[in-house]
Amino acid sequence: MIIIDGYNLLWSIQSRSEDLESISDVQLCCIVSRYLKLTNEKGQIIFDGIGPPDKSRFYNIRNLEVFFVGFNTDADTVIETRIMASTAPKGLTIVSSDRRIQKAAWARKATSIKSETFWDNLQKLLSRKKTASEPAAKRIGLNESETEQWLKFFGLEQ
Repeated sequence: MIIIDGYNLLWSIQSRSEDLESISDVQLCCIVSRYLKLTNEKGQIIFDGIGPPDKSRFYNIRNLEVFFVGFNTDADTVIETRIMASTAPKGLTIVSSDRRIQKAAWARKATSIKSETFWDNLQKLLSRKKTASEPAAKRIGLNESETEQWLKFFGLEQ
């Protein structure tokens, strides 16, 4: 399970990317969802505040639960609580550059990754092009008997 400090990651991306248009919280969640699908993992992304009034764009994001913590707490506290409450903290990966969260992760032997590092790894994985190998027959073509069969099938016999 990957738990992400949402605005920490978003801020990290925006502060490092001068040429990249700023991405929204929804776009970030969609990108992280694609990454999680490729890595076959599940995740949670936790944002401070109440988020946008219309949260419907977050409903169909797969492999990623999206949380806005409201005004009575902050994302750091919620993430810390989840780390402490985990029955299998070694199976957690915590994404944040916040030292407080990193310290909480290390205390429970969870993996802690800085937001910048996570984003770099995510970008590398998503930018890889999958090359499907072509069947040899595609380059070689049909042999004479196969050609005759297809001509017969389509009624184009000579």
